[in-house]
Amino acid sequence: MSSPATAPPAPSSLPRIVAASLIGTTIEWYDFFLYGSAAALVFNKLFFPESAPLVGTLLSFLTYAVGFAARPLGALVFGHFGDRLGRKKLLVVSLLMMGGATFGIGLLPTHATVGAAAPVLLTGFRLIQGFALGGEWGGAVLLVSEHGDARRRGFWSSWPQTGAPAGQLLAAGVLSALTALLSDDTFTAWGWRIPFLLSGVLVLAGLWIRLSVDESPLFKAALAQAEAREAGSVTEKPPLVAVLRDHWRDVLVAMGARMAENISYYVITAFILVYATTSAGMAKQTALNSVLIASAVHFVVIPVWGALSDRIGRRPVYLIGALGVGAWMFPFFALIDTGGFGRLILAVTVGLVFHGAMYAPQAAFFSEMFATRVRYSGASIGAQFSSVAAGAPAPLIATALLSDYGTSTPIALYVIAAALLTVVAVGCAKETRERDLECVDSPAQGVPATSAQGADARTA
Repeated sequence: MSSPATAPPAPSSLPRIVAASLIGTTIEWYDFFLYGSAAALVFNKLFFPESAPLVGTLLSFLTYAVGFAARPLGALVFGHFGDRLGRKKLLVVSLLMMGGATFGIGLLPTHATVGAAAPVLLTGFRLIQGFALGGEWGGAVLLVSEHGDARRRGFWSSWPQTGAPAGQLLAAGVLSALTALLSDDTFTAWGWRIPFLLSGVLVLAGLWIRLSVDESPLFKAALAQAEAREAGSVTEKPPLVAVLRDHWRDVLVAMGARMAENISYYVITAFILVYATTSAGMAKQTALNSVLIASAVHFVVIPVWGALSDRIGRRPVYLIGALGVGAWMFPFFALIDTGGFGRLILAVTVGLVFHGAMYAPQAAFFSEMFATRVRYSGASIGAQFSSVAAGAPAPLIATALLSDYGTSTPIALYVIAAALLTVVAVGCAKETRERDLECVDSPAQGVPATSAQGADARTA
């Protein structure tokens, strides 16, 4: 029989917890993706006006990449305190930081007003965004994973993952509406500020909902056990030390698993705005609308892939996504090159469907790799450290390859190489679907826990 601290939540509470995680991640990803879209569309003109068009785009994507550089630091700090103080408290902090930075960007003076100080201020706010997002993901998925039904963990924990397409959908939708209603000159002059300022309202709504949920019951139990050990003169090692000592292989697997997922996503959703408008000659509105439609499909398929991972395992679903996105890259660019809107939608949608097969099981997969007292640190470090080599430079590398070669072939090969790396990493991992988050103290070395193993874990 489960102890009161770890008993499954009442049927009505789990959807509320999922909603709190989903709304928070949607807002944070809205803020993050809004910057990426603005970097592709207007920041080159507003903050780097003295550069050639593609060079200005490269520089604006460089500030975009800076946010990724701050994510590992956010993972370390939020992971440490999240494993010490709890998931909920740190999620509130991350939401406030992200929303405040995004609102601040909406108030920034441009290069025409303050000169070189403008890109410096922009970079500073971008660093805050990246730091906050580095701590958001791990806490949001763990709050659901540690509350949820173990038999459907893949399904329930995939819902916070839908915050990415929901945030993309919201960001692309707002930008699409503004570009449709405003002329290019008006949008460039002041219209771009509106979606950034809107973030302030969204954060207040997300904060109200996020404060209404309880802390993870597994974390409460693990904290009580840690306090009992410390009372018995057993010193708890810092979460980072424990992760690097006991889970370093899992951290490497998580980093490798993220390569194709991260790179493909930012090529498909951020770089596409550059490629479709420059190489394929499409209108800015057309490119935004394709991302808008594809993101809606992405939102729907993520829980489906999550549910499938509960039936056949995390690894098989993840491998379907990695192999699929690699195989799709040449057709992806070939469809865009035709210049047809319908084919553009098909290219982006199929790419995001395959991406969803990696992204959906990722939350449960990474959560199941690590013990409760280091789970926030382990999942966050594995997820965010890889973003520096994957998502951060992806639009930058893709833009540079397009500028140097004038063709999509090297960009497709770049994504295919990332897909092969992910296939190797996931292929080296053990299946985690049957692991018990409550009983296994060191999931990296464990198997489905028996009651005896659970007793050992609780007293370890």
